[in-house]
Amino acid sequence: MAEPENIYQCQKVNCGYIYNPDKGDRKGKITKGTDFKDLPETWKCPVCGGGK
Repeated sequence: MAEPENIYQCQKVNCGYIYNPDKGDRKGKITKGTDFKDLPETWKCPVCGGGK
């Protein structure tokens, strides 16, 4: 289970998407186990499209 400091919640208004490294991001082709800090700068929130 991911530590709370490794889980990211999108800060855009009306979004609230939660990135969990244990699940990754299928839409963004991010594999399981990738920490938020290790995501590429080009990563976009799969819900609202907000940047990292």
